[in-house]
Amino acid sequence: MNTIIYTILVALFIGFILGMLLGLFKKIFAVKTDPKIEEIRAQLSGGNCGGCGYAGCDAFAAAVAKGEAPVTGCVAGGVACAAALSKIMGVEGGSLNPKVAFLACHGTKECALDKCIYEGVQTCKAAELSAHGTKKCAFGCIGLGDCVEACQFGALSMGPEGLPVVDRSKCTGCGKCVKTCPKHLFILMNADTKGSIAMCSCKSDNKPQIRKDCTSGCFKCGMCARKCPEQCIDLSSGIPAVDYAKCTSCGECIKACPDKVLHLFQEL
Repeated sequence: MNTIIYTILVALFIGFILGMLLGLFKKIFAVKTDPKIEEIRAQLSGGNCGGCGYAGCDAFAAAVAKGEAPVTGCVAGGVACAAALSKIMGVEGGSLNPKVAFLACHGTKECALDKCIYEGVQTCKAAELSAHGTKKCAFGCIGLGDCVEACQFGALSMGPEGLPVVDRSKCTGCGKCVKTCPKHLFILMNADTKGSIAMCSCKSDNKPQIRKDCTSGCFKCGMCARKCPEQCIDLSSGIPAVDYAKCTSCGECIKACPDKVLHLFQEL
């Protein structure tokens, strides 16, 4: 019995000594952290979406605390987050231009022909790797919804026409869909953009083939540029690119486009 009691007492003593040593070592080797980091982290969206350009919310919070990242960097948090971070850091908030995702394709099931019956892994990435997409248009939306799965804010859904639909009221402009789409069809636009935009990404110059592959594809006729009174449309990339500093949203290019590729961004 005495042996058992002695064993328990020795174990308790050893445990006490080890606890004291651990507490001492914790104080000696403690890494000092900036208390602002926790304050900043508490104000972020928590989505770890990467829209700020950092690996996640923790990395962004540390960068803001060090002055290496702007207080307006959390696109998912928006204006309210930027204001909170400005207060914590004691700086001016600066201007925040909210962004929204835009799908530069309107090749619906009725317009864009399928080139095959795809029965592989049902993801856009897999379809692109195995068959270079499922549509005859090599630039068109595959439509298997990788972007929808990637969106952490519920701003994307698959529409009845086989294309993803962006809910701008929920879109934070984080850019996840931009990074996820294997066809690179998503563009981040300033939410307050006014002017026309092309809902097509087909850069092919084979006009007869464009007509066969997709009835709503940009035919490269150049009518939009010729009819633009402000001369603000550039066709050098193969797709109408609008200079929004000049565009007045007059709609002349939209009227001139025979394929209805151009639309006013503010009306989409």
